[in-house]
Amino acid sequence: MQKSAKYALIACVAVVLLGGFAFWWFVLRSDAPERASVPVRTESTVPTDPTDPGGAPSPDGTWRIAPADDVFAGYRIQELFAGETIKNTAVGRTPAVTGTMTITGGSVTEASIDVDLTKLASDQSRRDSFIRGNALQTDSFPTATFRLTEPIALPSGIVVGQSVEVTAVGELTLHGVTKQVELSLRATWNGSTISVAGGTQVILADYGIDPPRLPIVTADDVGELEVQLVFERA
Repeated sequence: MQKSAKYALIACVAVVLLGGFAFWWFVLRSDAPERASVPVRTESTVPTDPTDPGGAPSPDGTWRIAPADDVFAGYRIQELFAGETIKNTAVGRTPAVTGTMTITGGSVTEASIDVDLTKLASDQSRRDSFIRGNALQTDSFPTATFRLTEPIALPSGIVVGQSVEVTAVGELTLHGVTKQVELSLRATWNGSTISVAGGTQVILADYGIDPPRLPIVTADDVGELEVQLVFERA
């Protein structure tokens, strides 16, 4: 009997340990990707595109978002387990991003971005299902949009390969609600493409979004909107 009890105890401990490992592996283990960064484009693969009759390169013109493996929009938010004892960074992204921008006289005068939220995906299908049906309710609100409302002045004499930091002021429509936001962006003009990355904080309540409140996990009330884009000449 003592030997049986000993084996039973060992089995129970093994189950607990394996269960804890499985919970960590499938739920808590953080495989969150790095934050959005400016996609790398080099002159060896992306030649300059002179628009000046004299041959001087210029970023002036109309640009559109080019489909690419490193183009996406998405969210980043903290999940809280056991109150705030354990934290996990949840990241979801969609490559279905379209849009255009216009640069005239050294300023971005127009910009428009549309994001298909129905294609958002993270490393957890259960999280994705909850977001589709509850938080973002993408069946009812499938698209998020950003519209520039103020011109963005670019540094004078900008040259190919130069990285700049700018703030894009515009209207973000999310979950059927439109609010003015400021996107902090870093951009690099590569010649025939412009790489852009950055984002902004989003207070979920401002957009009528209820963060998850489940028995074992809740989400922070504030998340981040991230974009990583490459524009090509339209």
